[in-house]
Amino acid sequence: MKLGASLIIGGALFALAIFVGLFAPWLAHTDPVMDANLLNAEEPPSWIWWFGTDAQGRDIYSRVVHGARISLTVGIVSQFVNSVIGVTLGVTAGYWGGWWDDVVNGLTNLMLAIPSLIFALAIMAVLGPGLTSLLIALGLTNWSFTCRIARASTLSLKSQGYVQAARVLGYGDLRIMITQLLPNMLGPIIVIGTLGMGGAVLAEASLSFLGLGIRPPYPSWGSMLSEARDQITTAPWLSIFPGLAIFLTVLGLNLLGDGLRDLLDPQSRSRRT
Repeated sequence: MKLGASLIIGGALFALAIFVGLFAPWLAHTDPVMDANLLNAEEPPSWIWWFGTDAQGRDIYSRVVHGARISLTVGIVSQFVNSVIGVTLGVTAGYWGGWWDDVVNGLTNLMLAIPSLIFALAIMAVLGPGLTSLLIALGLTNWSFTCRIARASTLSLKSQGYVQAARVLGYGDLRIMITQLLPNMLGPIIVIGTLGMGGAVLAEASLSFLGLGIRPPYPSWGSMLSEARDQITTAPWLSIFPGLAIFLTVLGLNLLGDGLRDLLDPQSRSRRT
């Protein structure tokens, strides 16, 4: 995709998702939980019910709109936690080296050897379903890639002249990490964080689909897909619209991350051109 196009399209899709999530109460037609009417059960899409209704007569459009709040909250918060853990471990391991570097490398290799979704399932099985448990589970499972990038960046930056000058000026280790190293590795951290949000949205949908994430009747795109699986042939709109919401959101985040990589990495841009 031409440079700039992925950034624009991805940014537009992500901005649309943010807009929908922020203004869900004003964009929705009805309450996504309380406004149920069995007389309107499984109505197909129409001018009255834009996305149709579910088996309880609830408006699918309103549930999809409110579901954006949950999915984006999980994606942003869990990836923020992942970034904090990964950057902290990676920078300190690369800067201090020694036994601490060996410990962090061993822990990172262990995390990379365990499928993140399986690890999240194990945590959710212990903590139980719910938004808080979901944030904890996803916030503790995907930091290893960020850690690797932060460590590699630290190893290449700590021998630079401005870092040596900061040591001569009497800067402590913590100050050097925060003021000299961290600002110079923000580009790749932002890129992997953007891509990681897409993965977190998918993970939330997967866990909710399995019944370990957001529990019905609260609207979550994954739980909506789980509720719709038995009616996929008789009422396909129940699964089409939440699935489309997941697809567009994750696609937007992936395109945005790809565009940011081209923007922040001149070498990547020159290779594409």
